[in-house]
Amino acid sequence: MATGATAEVSTVMHVRCPERLPEEVYREVLELLAELSPVVQALPPGAALVELKGALRYHGVQARRLGEVLRLRTLTRLGVDVRVGIGPTIAVAATASGRVPAEGGVLAVDPGQVTDWLAPLPVEALYGIGPRQAAVLTDYGIHTVGLLAAVPSATVQRLLGGTAGRLAADRARGVDPRPVVPRDLPASASVRHAFDRHTLDGAAVRAALLDLVVRLGLRLRGRGQAARALSLSLRFAGGTGWEKTRRLAGPSAHEDDLRRAAYRLLDAAGLQRARLTGIALTAQDLVPADQVVEQLSLDRAREARLAAETALDRIRDKFGPDAIGPAAALRRAS
Repeated sequence: MATGATAEVSTVMHVRCPERLPEEVYREVLELLAELSPVVQALPPGAALVELKGALRYHGVQARRLGEVLRLRTLTRLGVDVRVGIGPTIAVAATASGRVPAEGGVLAVDPGQVTDWLAPLPVEALYGIGPRQAAVLTDYGIHTVGLLAAVPSATVQRLLGGTAGRLAADRARGVDPRPVVPRDLPASASVRHAFDRHTLDGAAVRAALLDLVVRLGLRLRGRGQAARALSLSLRFAGGTGWEKTRRLAGPSAHEDDLRRAAYRLLDAAGLQRARLTGIALTAQDLVPADQVVEQLSLDRAREARLAAETALDRIRDKFGPDAIGPAAALRRAS
């Protein structure tokens, strides 16, 4: 069984989030990862890689300890448990995270134990081996990763194809030279609200939408991004849905602009007696906020609202996102 990884070599962490995790929560997990190391590679929709080499020197602990710290933070701050695998390469770390029970945990593989740890695993457990490839290998009597590692690479390439066979043979031996490359998420951000019961109440729907606007704007401003477009998705009883996108007049993360666009989208849906089960608001075509030119406005009321928004953000940073907000948003459907 694998033990704690050495700080000198085992530097890759692979993190798996629970299935169907909302995008906004996934982004928060990535933010927690960035607190451990500046080198984070997002693997949407629910996984990520972290290079720990510099982080281990900075924190002065073993890699397994950082995995435990991450798991504790995701549990206490987000209510989400994660599966963490740690090893000397991406393939080993990803294979390790796949062996962690669904309820979460940390598994670290020492560099000197890679071969012995991989050998007894079923061949389908090896990172990168899909069901069809596993079926082909099994048909030829290659049931474990150890047996795959013992087969000449040329033979594996004949069975699985050139590139796929070479990669499978290398990874079965613990070889994977790829580095962790920092990568941002796709240029969108979503927030969702699910109604506890089917709702016909237009006021409750509009209150829930306003709450989404506040949450989305806060998320965008916190990440230093602005949206060029906004998309509204509605789910109805019976499983049907409706979605529409609207371009903003200019890139923005201000609640003023997001709210106006969101209300126009909701009006465009033409809801009358429709029974809603959920709504989602997505900011699309995101750009860095520092690239957005803020036009001087002669609308004093708008300027006052923007100044108030900055003050509200400071309060939320200090006391939490639900500390203050529009009174209308307090009427959330439940």
